[in-house]
Amino acid sequence: MENHKVQGFKASAIASGIKKDGGLDMALIYSEKSASAAGVFTTNRVKAAPVILSQQNIRKGKVRAIIANAGNANACTGKVGLDNARREAEWVAKELGIHADEVLVASTGVIGTPLPMDRIERGIPELAQCLLPEGLPDAAEAIMTTDSFSKMSPFEGEADGKPYQILGMAKGAGMIMPNMATMLCFVLSDICIDPADLSRAVSSSVEATFNRISEDGDTSTNDTVLVMANGTAGNGKLTFGEYDRFQTGLTHVMNELATMIVRDGEGATKVVYVKVKGAASHEDAETAARTIANSYLVKTAFYGQDPNWGRIMAALGRSTISMREKDVHIWVDDIQIVKDGLAIGADVEKQASKKMAENEFSVTIDLRQGEHEDQVVTCDLTPDYIAINSDYRT
Repeated sequence: MENHKVQGFKASAIASGIKKDGGLDMALIYSEKSASAAGVFTTNRVKAAPVILSQQNIRKGKVRAIIANAGNANACTGKVGLDNARREAEWVAKELGIHADEVLVASTGVIGTPLPMDRIERGIPELAQCLLPEGLPDAAEAIMTTDSFSKMSPFEGEADGKPYQILGMAKGAGMIMPNMATMLCFVLSDICIDPADLSRAVSSSVEATFNRISEDGDTSTNDTVLVMANGTAGNGKLTFGEYDRFQTGLTHVMNELATMIVRDGEGATKVVYVKVKGAASHEDAETAARTIANSYLVKTAFYGQDPNWGRIMAALGRSTISMREKDVHIWVDDIQIVKDGLAIGADVEKQASKKMAENEFSVTIDLRQGEHEDQVVTCDLTPDYIAINSDYRT
């Protein structure tokens, strides 16, 4: 059984009535000592109130708690929304005996509706009273919206001869687009690390993981990755090698969570790894992979198990990258279906279709323009996606 506890952290979750289904919808995570903190937030110019507040509070690099809710995004709610986010932080601080600027706030759910502050105010004291070291799985469940399962990933490492843990949790199933997926992600560790080093590690790990997934091309107002490291492990200053190993562990945790998010894409039946190699630049490789991964025509072909390479070529052609049609090779897993920009034949496409019937497969494009490559993880687009999102507020 995986360990879902981290030294020096406690968590709790309750059903406050914000969610329509009556499920857990508020979570509190608390560090018993001041923790180094770093975050990455939405690139959407429309930022939710909790994003604005958390960006302010995390600047000093030290925090003690995260308060989160699901069912209401507290986005596009103006000054009232920002005031409400501040009140949340103040109420948490009062209950825990800490400062309000040591509290990070996160919300996810329906946009444009003010938070039900009566429920929030009643819920925070209850959350504070229920804090337990074993409470993190409940917190992971409480931040879910259209997710079909809760998402957690642990990692264990060693620094200065002292063992440490990393534990991540995330929610996300829709509006998944690089920079970042619609998601909340909280990662906790008991390692001792300087806030500046933690920030550098978090930025690098997010770029390699959450910024390389796509589901429906939408970028949320509330995207938030928060990482806390409270130093309870007792290690000394990290060596270069120890930092690199921590970075590897952090990336592993985030990559596992990112893959779970794609696998749980609203209505998704397949995880698809879109790989572009032979690009003239890294930017070209990334742009090409993202354009293909975000194409609704390509994604519906994935669902239909149709190796419709013409849609991939069309996506490449509109992606503004350096390419020549006659140089392109395309594979589905290990089955090459396009050589020199032309179809190889119906027989190999039948083989490719069988590969596409699996829950996971890859599509590889060789542009033959250079040595650069990149990958975006995406999913298929299904009728269930429309059903889920057309019925979201009803």
